[in-house]
Amino acid sequence: MKRSRTAALLLMGSAPLLLSACGRDADATREGLYTSVQSCVAATHDSATCQQAFAKAQQDAASNAPRFANRAECEANYGADKCTERNDGGGHSFFGPMMTGFFLSQMLRNGAAANGFNSAPAFRDNRGDWRRPDPNGSTGGGYAGGGVYRGGTGSAMVPVSATPDRAVTVSRGGFGESASGRGFGG
Repeated sequence: MKRSRTAALLLMGSAPLLLSACGRDADATREGLYTSVQSCVAATHDSATCQQAFAKAQQDAASNAPRFANRAECEANYGADKCTERNDGGGHSFFGPMMTGFFLSQMLRNGAAANGFNSAPAFRDNRGDWRRPDPNGSTGGGYAGGGVYRGGTGSAMVPVSATPDRAVTVSRGGFGESASGRGFGG
């Protein structure tokens, strides 16, 4: 009798933990890498958000793309015919890679997109690797090593391992995140 009472108490005590693992799906973040607005719409079924994210990423690319002193240095990093001349508005010309994709991050509540989104430009280097501006916003002024011109606004680039135009990834916070990795969840 004592053993069954202990077992019952153990089960009753763990039930809230198991239920909370199922309930954590209410808040999640979905992020995808897209090479076009059409591929974003196909994956998310949200044309307005995809168009807005693309436009915002294009604006961000103008100020956050790597900056090089000349076309040859840019093309050495990003490939032939993948760089364009730009002006920072202060009379300084530089070369930078063309945006080849964009990231879209959305907060999800109960499986539906919540208000707002984050987007960022994506660039593909000459090795075929994807890069995005450093989310920590590290910048430098003038020319940095390797002839990279920062001009005070260009961001450092960080590699990403996302696969473009595939089903978006969802990350959860808290207990739901660790439980999902072990096959728990509701």
